Amino acid sequence: MLGAMQGWTMRVTRVIDHAAREAGSREIVTRWADGSETRTDWAGIRRDAKKMAQALQSLGVKEGDRVASLAMNHSRHLVSWYGVAGMGGVLHTVNPRLFEDQLEFIANHAEDRVLLYDAMFQPIVDKMRDRWTTIEHYICYDSGEHNPAFEDWIAPYGEDFDWVEGDERDPCMLCYTSGTTGNPKGVLYEHRSTVLHALVGLQPAAFNFSASSVMLPVVPMFHAASWGLPYAGAMAGIKFVFSAVNEPAVLDELMKREGVTDSAGVPTVWLAHFQYCDATGTDLPKLKSATIGGSAAPKFMIERLMKNGTRVQHAWGMTETSPIGTVGGPTADWDQLSFEEKVGKTAMQGRPVFGVELRTVDLDDMSTELPRDGKTSGALQIRGPWVIKRYFKAEEDAVDADGWFDTGDVGILHPDGTLQLTDRTKDVIKSGGEWISSVELENAAVGHPAVAEAAAIGMPHPKWDERPVLFVVKKDGADCTGEEVTAFLVDKVAKWWLPDAVEFVDDIPHTATGKISKKDLRARFADYTLES
Repeated sequence: MLGAMQGWTMRVTRVIDHAAREAGSREIVTRWADGSETRTDWAGIRRDAKKMAQALQSLGVKEGDRVASLAMNHSRHLVSWYGVAGMGGVLHTVNPRLFEDQLEFIANHAEDRVLLYDAMFQPIVDKMRDRWTTIEHYICYDSGEHNPAFEDWIAPYGEDFDWVEGDERDPCMLCYTSGTTGNPKGVLYEHRSTVLHALVGLQPAAFNFSASSVMLPVVPMFHAASWGLPYAGAMAGIKFVFSAVNEPAVLDELMKREGVTDSAGVPTVWLAHFQYCDATGTDLPKLKSATIGGSAAPKFMIERLMKNGTRVQHAWGMTETSPIGTVGGPTADWDQLSFEEKVGKTAMQGRPVFGVELRTVDLDDMSTELPRDGKTSGALQIRGPWVIKRYFKAEEDAVDADGWFDTGDVGILHPDGTLQLTDRTKDVIKSGGEWISSVELENAAVGHPAVAEAAAIGMPHPKWDERPVLFVVKKDGADCTGEEVTAFLVDKVAKWWLPDAVEFVDDIPHTATGKISKKDLRARFADYTLES
């Protein structure tokens, strides 16, 4: 027997229809790379998305074809999220920070037929054009100097267009991992998984959006679906403020002028904003909420934002999880906690939202599930309706027989479900049979007033197999010694976690998504040796 409710296919076009109908006049503000600004609204986004869908069809783009974007955060990029899906296509958001070989691989592997790009990335387009073998058409979002301009391209078409309908399990977006080992892998999001993910993002325990929210997302739209914010924001009918550049002065001015209540980005974004405010003597923006993801935020960052009246929440996830896995909203005992206890809980990665199941397994025996006791660390696994099953064009599933996906993270699950990430499985340091968290060591080190950035890796040791070495970049104009850094860490980490050496470097390598590249750091110091 079937139920007696209406069949309502979950497709992302229903999201933009809702936004235009119920919040049509809510503003979408864009600050472009050249300093100019444009304003539209949700009704305008839907109108232009319908025009874009027809423009794509006129180029011969068919249902299921991939359309690439090489772009920062702005309203025309947002139009593409709905316009490509609206004609049955798949939007492939390309990370411009990838290396040339990776850019070549993912565009050809995706078989992109059209590329929409920002003028600032014209040098990349010029360099890669001959290497992208499947791209037939190039459209520039903000200039018509070298290729057709986006506004001119969609201008001949009207709003009278019916979205292409289909199954809710049809694909709508393609994102590639950064490929820290081997070639990047494609993750193909479905309409259904995307709508479910956005619905969960609205929860008070997640982004906590309402009609009065004003969001400036610093997390780029080319990375992990911008954490699902463009979809969740449309569902709630919020005001978006986009910036195609992430300079602290620009972000600060936009946040204060446009009344921004919420923002989201990686820790380096907030560090840069702190430095800007300190250098100019200005106050931090009075945000209601700051979501931090990509890597763990150090406690001093959390403390400063919280003292500014901002709700700070970690978000953990990955491209393969659409990406929300956990979010650190207030817990049931929040009002009874001291400020220090709130900071400590916020420093963790939060709890699973509905739809996500987590477990940890033994690092040495992956078949053994570990207890949620708040102290036992293991390999983190996940499953749920917006978690990957199989990579794009792969021949085998990426999950085990029970649907568990191995995240590559190492973490601790607490009795209340809170996730505390401690490392990556390939970065955790095993010394004398015991595990040392490189991430916790790094976060403790950046609390030193002279330390701008720190990275810890395990180096071969004749007695202990591995011992941690801490690589440190000093702040401009600051100075310290290795002994001073070690002394600073004495009461912050276990004694046997203290690094055997502190090495000062001019820079620490990063991946295309801004994370510390331990692989490149190990390669740089491949000949480094420790003595017993």
